[in-house]
Amino acid sequence: VQLQASGGGLVQAGGSLRLSCTASGRTFSNYQMGWFRQAPGKEREFLATITRTGRTFYAPSVQGRFTISRDNANFTVNLQMNNLDPWDTAVYSCAATAKAYSSDWFLPGYYDYWGQGTLVTVSS
Repeated sequence: VQLQASGGGLVQAGGSLRLSCTASGRTFSNYQMGWFRQAPGKEREFLATITRTGRTFYAPSVQGRFTISRDNANFTVNLQMNNLDPWDTAVYSCAATAKAYSSDWFLPGYYDYWGQGTLVTVSS
């Protein structure tokens, strides 16, 4: 599967952005999808995942501010980000896996496919 992320940009602190990730090449509904981010000089950080059945899990740092959702008909997974903070500045990437579900969904290695990333910059 190929993944294409979009929706990044510059936003002021307290603002919102909606990221989208569109998949192509395979049956989207067969994949568990995730969002990660990587800030300069930092490791890749798990943000959220949504299973094939629609269950969602979030990192504590974004719980209550970010919402992941999927639209299987349009092969898309979205990340709605509210109340953004300058600490949220990073390159955001989507990921996909066809593996059987396990509790390792917060690990980058759990995912087999990655999009190219979209930059989110939050100004103070």
